Amino acid sequence: MPEQQARRVPGTDTPLEAITLGTSGLGRDPGGEELARALVSGRFRQLDTSNEYAGGRSETLIGGVLGGAEGVTVFSKADRDPETGVFDGDRVKRSFEETLSRLGVATLPIYHLHDPFTITVQEATAPGGAVSALVSLREQGLVGAIGIAAAGGTLVEDYIRTDAFDAVLTHNRYTLVDRGAEDILRLAGERGMTVFNAAPFGGGILSGSSRHASRYGYRPISPEFGRHVERVRELCDRHGVALPAAALHFSLREPRVHSTVVGITSVERLEGLDALVDAVIPDGFWAELESLGAPPPSPVD
Repeated sequence: MPEQQARRVPGTDTPLEAITLGTSGLGRDPGGEELARALVSGRFRQLDTSNEYAGGRSETLIGGVLGGAEGVTVFSKADRDPETGVFDGDRVKRSFEETLSRLGVATLPIYHLHDPFTITVQEATAPGGAVSALVSLREQGLVGAIGIAAAGGTLVEDYIRTDAFDAVLTHNRYTLVDRGAEDILRLAGERGMTVFNAAPFGGGILSGSSRHASRYGYRPISPEFGRHVERVRELCDRHGVALPAAALHFSLREPRVHSTVVGITSVERLEGLDALVDAVIPDGFWAELESLGAPPPSPVD
């Protein structure tokens, strides 16, 4: 695995690992208990979840096995009210309490504001809003750090510019075939924020799955974007590199990214992660990748 910048989980003495296991799919399908046990007992010891994942079942399943696991770090996120869409300060506090109850913990190392699409940045940062509630949790020592985790447009950048956050989680915007998160990385770097880069496989198109070959970030791709992906795929073939391994290492080798979030939906996918992380990508591959030029706009730009 490429060397990452030494960094601690904000507000703690725990080393931040280069890989974080994403659990948005945990609890959606049968066999969740088996997957939850595998997630807390393997090589990678950081988990990312959220109040809304699988209607709360992701957190519940993790909480059911967390007590018997050692050295596992769990990050979670505040979500809007699932019925009304309300996302004010009171909702953040309730979301936090629900999360603590499901996980069976008293504090969290990082707590993100998640997909605040039902409110404006002005509403979120107003007195009594979501951001002030997060800041209060941090001031009380109930969370070590607060982050913004969202997708789409310039929303994440707008929240970073408030200077309220310690961390940022972006997804489907900085991959082997997309540089849409450049402004996020720049702004976060200027503020010394911890950066999580999620979805290094672009929603599946870089995982080698034929089922996702025509979509990026869960959206249909343009012919131009598809041609660029194919050129990258051919480059991988020339160097004898597996496309998903190259996609993962693109994020792992980026010094502005402190942890890469890999979504895990099955025990088999978790078991296959070792080989991707341990893959050796020749230096010549990265030089040729750069020679392809800037990727065209992606569907999520």
